[in-house]
Amino acid sequence: MNDHLRGSDMFEHDEDRLPMDHPRVLDKPGEECGVVAVHLRESADVAAMVHIGLFALQHRGQESCGICIASGDELRVEKDMGLVAEVFTEERLATLRFEGSRIGIGHTRYSTTGSSLRFNAQPLTVRSNKGIIALAHNGNITNAKAIRDRMLDEGAVFQTTNDSEVMINLVARYSHLSLEEATARVMGELEGGFSVVMMDKERVIGLRDRNGVRPLVIGEGQNGYVIASEPGALHAMGATFLRDVAPGELVVIDDHGLHTRQVLAGVATPCAFEWIYFARGDGVLDGVDVHASRIRMGETLADEAPAEADVVVGVPESGLAAALGYARRSGIPYDIGLYKSPYAGRSFIAPSPHLRDQKVKLKFAPTGAVAGKRVVLVDDSIVRGTTSGRIVQLLRDAGAREVHFRVSSPPIRYPCYYGIDTAARKELAAASMSVEEIRARIGADSLHYLSEAGLARSISLGTTCLACFNGNYPAGSPLDAYDKEGLEELTMAR
Repeated sequence: MNDHLRGSDMFEHDEDRLPMDHPRVLDKPGEECGVVAVHLRESADVAAMVHIGLFALQHRGQESCGICIASGDELRVEKDMGLVAEVFTEERLATLRFEGSRIGIGHTRYSTTGSSLRFNAQPLTVRSNKGIIALAHNGNITNAKAIRDRMLDEGAVFQTTNDSEVMINLVARYSHLSLEEATARVMGELEGGFSVVMMDKERVIGLRDRNGVRPLVIGEGQNGYVIASEPGALHAMGATFLRDVAPGELVVIDDHGLHTRQVLAGVATPCAFEWIYFARGDGVLDGVDVHASRIRMGETLADEAPAEADVVVGVPESGLAAALGYARRSGIPYDIGLYKSPYAGRSFIAPSPHLRDQKVKLKFAPTGAVAGKRVVLVDDSIVRGTTSGRIVQLLRDAGAREVHFRVSSPPIRYPCYYGIDTAARKELAAASMSVEEIRARIGADSLHYLSEAGLARSISLGTTCLACFNGNYPAGSPLDAYDKEGLEELTMAR
């Protein structure tokens, strides 16, 4: 991700070709990715387990998905563009089922580096002197372009345009080291925010960047161990949550059990947006309950930005918990003021540019709870402000007398370089506009954001990555960030 992904006019035009539930259409930060790894003591239907885990992580990536299963001396991979339910039909899952299977990994992808194309779908595989290695990755490696340039000059060949392939090729190049030792060596060479699962025919490996920007958790079931991006995937696969993978930690699961080593030291700065927006509300990450933290954000927002109003309404689904917290603290009644259609999803693409407003109306519809009322509207973030303005207008059209917009995060002023698609900086409303200017743009009667201090108190974790709010990047300089478009042009040229 970088500051010159595309101009705002170009982005608006492209928006008309995107699915209804795409984050760019809904003016939200883009999902990251979801990863799963399974190692069982006795053979079972590993493909089915990974498949279930990917369903539980579908919210983290909706562009492509894939599963890799160990099959004797080979690794079998099935992957394609689309949702988990679309890609993995019963016929396709059958190709991954075979006697003796015990090891597998899976991935759901939202592209932040590398185009949204089939050849960028994961897991990725490579043949090496260590056998076939497969890798699935969440996040961004910010120095991947420099490493890739060096490897290209040395004669390396790349098949994709994403930074995951840089890592797997680095691991394969340490031919004199074991897979575990080579992975540990590579961890020290990579910068950015990422969590990774890998496998060969005997083991699975999990790792987290030295700052712990991207999440990764470990679980144990009756028949073995599971690694995943979030606890919800563990529970779906029948495993019990054990703990989070520590920042800079390498986890290896083989026939001898679970082994870990602390490879890198660093200051833990997990991404605050996990608690604001990305993670499922039923999870606990790094010891912090996601739902409870969102409730606290709403409560703190009510303290910092009270409003004279009749009803509190949350924008589904991301603003509901914070809206409930705001209502509880303020004493203003909470109600369902917006209905979110469960059917206006990937299948709907507007046929022409003038139907942009219809996309929002198809996704959201106001209820009678707002008619004649002074409304506090709570959402988790404002990126460009386009959808926020359309939602405000929906409430006014439904008879709302006033709309007071409250945001349960600080203003997003900087792009993310660690795996979230926040948009180029020139497209971020808060990067060039004051709060009052944004208020006028979205048509609200008042607008207030949660402060950074209030967000930190709500998450209650000590340090978190707040780079998209304040520009302080803890896991690598943005000046060295992965150049998305530049990398693709370079790859095509070579």
